[in-house]
Amino acid sequence: LGYAGVVRFRGVRIGGISGIFKSHDYRKGHFECPPYNQQTIRSAYHVRNIEVFKLKQLKRPIDIFMSHDWPRSIYHYGNKKQLLKMKSFFRQEVESNTLGSPAASELLQHLKPTYWFSAHLHVKFAAFMQHQTNSKEELPKATKFLALDKCLPHRDFLQIIDIEHDPNAGDSLEYDAEWIAVLKATNSLINVTQSSWNMPENNGLHAKWDYSVTEEAIKEVLEELNHNLKIPCNFTLTAACYDPSKPQKQVEPVHTINPQTTEFCAQFGLTDINSRIQQAKEEGAVRGKYEDEEEEEEMDSTGSAEEPSEYNTDNSGLSSINPDEIMLDEEGGDEDLSTCSVDPSPDHPPDFSASFSDIRIMPDSMAVSSDDAMDSTNEELEKSGVSKQVEEKSLNERPLKRIGGNENGNSGIKKIKRRNQAIYAAEDEDKTE
Repeated sequence: LGYAGVVRFRGVRIGGISGIFKSHDYRKGHFECPPYNQQTIRSAYHVRNIEVFKLKQLKRPIDIFMSHDWPRSIYHYGNKKQLLKMKSFFRQEVESNTLGSPAASELLQHLKPTYWFSAHLHVKFAAFMQHQTNSKEELPKATKFLALDKCLPHRDFLQIIDIEHDPNAGDSLEYDAEWIAVLKATNSLINVTQSSWNMPENNGLHAKWDYSVTEEAIKEVLEELNHNLKIPCNFTLTAACYDPSKPQKQVEPVHTINPQTTEFCAQFGLTDINSRIQQAKEEGAVRGKYEDEEEEEEMDSTGSAEEPSEYNTDNSGLSSINPDEIMLDEEGGDEDLSTCSVDPSPDHPPDFSASFSDIRIMPDSMAVSSDDAMDSTNEELEKSGVSKQVEEKSLNERPLKRIGGNENGNSGIKKIKRRNQAIYAAEDEDKTE
């Protein structure tokens, strides 16, 4: 799916967007490439406005949508009390409605997919969101949201869901004709610089702001592919496989042009972002070095070299300090259980929450487990003081995900650490949870 994308499998239309949201990186272009520095290693995995813009050009229904970060406000549509009992450090952001990605929330309200799956916060959480209709003739739509815990022993990291599909469709991934047409229409908007810029909108400043595609444009894509939408199996190795018998010291990654991406872009006449980044890097190496130094000086003197974002927060991608989360070293309610109310806020207007549905009406495949829906066991533990002690012990013993610099305020070299072995070794700790 790349930075963002849509594919089909057995007639099921699947979309997705990668990365987390951080407001001051949201309006930049895709400019990062290895070897990373202290700035780019942190911004490379953040969502960009161009990907959100392209997905918002889609008109046809989406069956499944996936994102790493949760859509902001989705926690109002599920068992919020149980969520905060499991992750009490989310409370401040949940109550201020700043947890999650506002960009993903935009897409949720625009695309209205049947299912939305997310990760990031490392906790199982299900929600049911009933969308409002724009007219009396429009049929109401609903989204079933599901996030799962991280893949560790004794965690809710797996759930099987049955999806309606076309039994006569082939068993290969297929291109989505509308998405290919949107990529063609928005190709001129590609930017590989770190300058902030806004997408076209109907504000009198842009001659064109609607990049949605016509049926004729979709038909042209189909004819270009001879109505054969099958995605080729053209995977090519671009790095050596890991060999545990030949351990290697950590080496700095190099920028690699992906042959699959090159072939895809050539087929549809699209800009290969990786190739464009490499070209810009080669052409402006000296100038880029000077600009980096200048920006670092500006950041040192002002605290930030970023332009203000259209969003009023910078913490949604990072969320509250989550001791369960594995991150890069320097990454920087008493409602009734059966019915959850929605708190009005700037990002969650009252009229948007009027049609909130009880989570219990969700189909069996999306329903929360008995551990999620019932508090009886937890209440017994709380009465005995065990639950509180375990939670406090867990929070105190685990390292926080944000690690600051040294005494002089300088950060050390960023390294990605392998922590899985240590996590699995701590099985006793997981059992207590």
